[in-house]
Amino acid sequence: MIDESTPKPREQAPRPTPRSDRSFYSAGKAFGRFGIRSFPPQIMSEPHTHGHIEFNWLTKGSMDYVFHGGRATIPSGCLVVFWAGIPHQTVALTDVENSRQLNVYLPVDAFLEMPQQLGRLTETLMGGGIIQLNADCIGLETLERWHQDYRSGNALRTDIARSEISSMFRRAAVAGWTTVLPAWVEQSGTRSRTGSSVAYVVAMVRHIVENLTDTLSLEEIAKVVELHPNYAANLFTKVMHISIQKFVVRMRLIRARSLLFDSSIPVANVAFNSGFVSHTQFYNHFRRAYGMTPTEMRRDTIVS
Repeated sequence: MIDESTPKPREQAPRPTPRSDRSFYSAGKAFGRFGIRSFPPQIMSEPHTHGHIEFNWLTKGSMDYVFHGGRATIPSGCLVVFWAGIPHQTVALTDVENSRQLNVYLPVDAFLEMPQQLGRLTETLMGGGIIQLNADCIGLETLERWHQDYRSGNALRTDIARSEISSMFRRAAVAGWTTVLPAWVEQSGTRSRTGSSVAYVVAMVRHIVENLTDTLSLEEIAKVVELHPNYAANLFTKVMHISIQKFVVRMRLIRARSLLFDSSIPVANVAFNSGFVSHTQFYNHFRRAYGMTPTEMRRDTIVS
């Protein structure tokens, strides 16, 4: 018999926590989830890839990366950045006792939708380079605040952190950076077959992002890199883990979402300013991606 005379203490719902790291950088995915980790540095058993621009900060010591054939030593006390869609692996650690590694994982599609003023910085990262940001762009205190924002489970704090990441990139584009490993697209005469593939894909990605509101056919995109359309499409899918068509739709949806949040233009105009040719096409893709209509998303944003 259960005694119900004394009510049991009410259980508190657990505070929302971010998804595990394995969820936000699953291998083979074109676009990962945003995430931030703080952990003891460790050797990786094998190379891996994931759909992010990755940031690494080591508090002490150094680590050696193999970055698809190239090797780079990453020192402590600085932020290095690279496109994680290229196979990479930590193969050696030096003097890392009591050290921590802070990693930020920015979805590559969110990075590509950042202001086009990034210019050369975008080309370097998407071309397979590793860069080190200057001290006046970022410090450990800021990274730790971003990590706290992410771990809070508060969507607004996470959005603020992502906005600050965008500002950091804009500052780096103006102030410059240090090249740790040159981009393949800059290594003329020594480019590997894989490097050439990435260079072609970088050119196609750049054309898509810069002409998102135009009609983008496979033939036109392939013409930019002077490849047969079928070969260009297969190459793009192999490197990006997503078809050209789906990539174009994804980038247009991100642009539409940004316009809904950051502008007051009518929803009907958002569709065309994002590159969609009809309202029906826009609404179908939007609902499938976000589980709500553009109008509902804008309304929910205003209410929150």
